[in-house]
Amino acid sequence: MYSSIIFLPWFAVACLTIGSFWRTGLAIALAAQLFYLLSRGLALGRLTLLGPHDTLLFFGMSVALMGLLTSYSPVMRGKRWFTVTIGVSAGVFTAVALLFKPLNMPLPQILDTLWFELHVVVAFFGYALFVIGGIASAVYLFTGVRGFLDVLYKTALVGWTFFSVSMISGGIWGYYAWGTYWLWTPKELWTSILWLFYALVLHVRLKGTRWDTLFAWLGIAGVFVMLFTYLGVSLLMKSSHSF
Repeated sequence: MYSSIIFLPWFAVACLTIGSFWRTGLAIALAAQLFYLLSRGLALGRLTLLGPHDTLLFFGMSVALMGLLTSYSPVMRGKRWFTVTIGVSAGVFTAVALLFKPLNMPLPQILDTLWFELHVVVAFFGYALFVIGGIASAVYLFTGVRGFLDVLYKTALVGWTFFSVSMISGGIWGYYAWGTYWLWTPKELWTSILWLFYALVLHVRLKGTRWDTLFAWLGIAGVFVMLFTYLGVSLLMKSSHSF
């Protein structure tokens, strides 16, 4: 089954890096990513959320999905550079995912719960929105158009909400898995740092226009905080959450 659909992620990478000059190309790539993950999930009988192959693919798909939805906003409508930037970003993560071997195994009992699946899915939706906010921040710093700060604020707010749901569901999963809502692991500490960071970003927005430049720089910095929380901790530190 896997060998018959392995071409789909590569097809998605091609659409994301070339076809994303048109919104239709981004949509086709998203469909290919989704079909690949659904096919693997049906074959395995679980959501494909184990290991770097699965999580990086899901992250790339989340960036493409949230980017496609954001492209319909008034500020981003008709901005071809935006779909290209989203496409390249999603394409990079999708291509890197293909460097890793997929884990074709049942979910370990400790992960076989709806709370774990909800925890991971909404976390990646939040991560993807933080990426879009970072792109909008950089464009604001180059152009000075305040509409891009509105995009940053909305993506940060919705992303922070998704991430809040992820933390709550993760705590419930942790209670069932380890008998406690919180473990002092590096992943949980950095998760808290990321959550507090975007709470700060949202508060800075409320302080008025003279804080716009700081708000934009925080939007860019947030992408790096997110990437370290997701990838850096898993690669550099021992944690129960490593991929």
